[in-house]
Amino acid sequence: CLLIIFCFFLWLVFWGGGPLCWWGPRPPPPRGRSVLLLEKNNELGKKLSITGGGRCNVTNNKLVVREMLSMYKDSGKYLFSTFMQFGVKETIDWFKERNVDFIEENEGRLFPSTQKAETIRQTLINELEKTKVELKLCSIVSGINYNKKKEIFNIETLAGSINARSCVVTTGGTSRPETGSSGEGFEWLQKLGHTVVTNNMALVPLMINAKWISSLAGVSLPEVKITLFSNSKKDSAHKGKLLFTHVGVTGPTVLNLSKKVGELLEDGKVELKVDLVPDLDAGELKQKLTKVFSESSNKKIKNVLSEFVPTAVGKVILSLVGVDEETPCHSVTKESRKQILTSMKSFVLPVKGLLGPDKAVVSSGGVSLDEVNFKTMESKVIKGLYFAGDVLNINRPSGGYSLQLCWSTGFVAGSSV
Repeated sequence: CLLIIFCFFLWLVFWGGGPLCWWGPRPPPPRGRSVLLLEKNNELGKKLSITGGGRCNVTNNKLVVREMLSMYKDSGKYLFSTFMQFGVKETIDWFKERNVDFIEENEGRLFPSTQKAETIRQTLINELEKTKVELKLCSIVSGINYNKKKEIFNIETLAGSINARSCVVTTGGTSRPETGSSGEGFEWLQKLGHTVVTNNMALVPLMINAKWISSLAGVSLPEVKITLFSNSKKDSAHKGKLLFTHVGVTGPTVLNLSKKVGELLEDGKVELKVDLVPDLDAGELKQKLTKVFSESSNKKIKNVLSEFVPTAVGKVILSLVGVDEETPCHSVTKESRKQILTSMKSFVLPVKGLLGPDKAVVSSGGVSLDEVNFKTMESKVIKGLYFAGDVLNINRPSGGYSLQLCWSTGFVAGSSV
């Protein structure tokens, strides 16, 4: 009997308990395993439903394995055999064979053409039904014990205990605990002898220490240059989309910077300086501003700035430099124009901190990679124990890399059990 503990990654049950005749040119034969799926929540795929802003960023369109793995930094060297067995191409093919098409967005992000995470969730649920997996909802696991002599796992739940010869743990990290990812899986694994690297937030929005930040909530800037400063010293620069929230900023670029920001905050003050018009250098922007101001000398300054930045952002800039937004362009002083230009090229966002785990996309930390056989996803510490997804200590950027990690490790674990 195979027991799969489920919090997030539904894929395992297909690969461990059902026919694989749909995969690839040379699929493995039907496994015929008996699969019990324990779900903590009262419904399946609760976290999946909110990924990608409710649209589900399924993967990233990097079909070359080595190129894909380069995005996982140092962890990539562990994942080569895993992704060679089931990578981006296999993921795309699997969904397409189940009538799920994709649309590609910036930087290779792939979303279902319906733009709904529910499409992905329901596709997985349908496969569960086809493969006749036994499912128990509202099954809260309290611990995992292992009888080394008998090579049997005893899974403790609030409703009683269950024995199994194999156990696949996909309990995730600690991000979005309201979906069930509350971190107790790490406690079970530590008791079983595994090393668990301290868990913290890896992809999380930033809080900005400015009273005006709430006035920009919902404003989106499709392409800006963000320069990170620590104690007034430049750390790094990045280009990408920026989205303002009621308390700060988010977006792919910000999320990918968040772990670094968290580390820098421990050493002192952190600021983001945003170039709102990265396509123009300071000289070009000055010329264009001068021309527009001259041609629109009787127009209100707030209306003229809206040609360069969103109206709400323009109003904040004018407030910061002390210019009334109703002022006609011809009445704006030379010094004020200079300050406006500087603010547009270096819009300062003082970082207050990171939002909590309830807002994090993923968390870093997890089971030490040296204790996992990535050809099978089996534990090197305990025979018959397997891992997949966020329970592993693998950092990854936003953009479909987290879910692809789940698909790949889940396939290998299920195929190897």
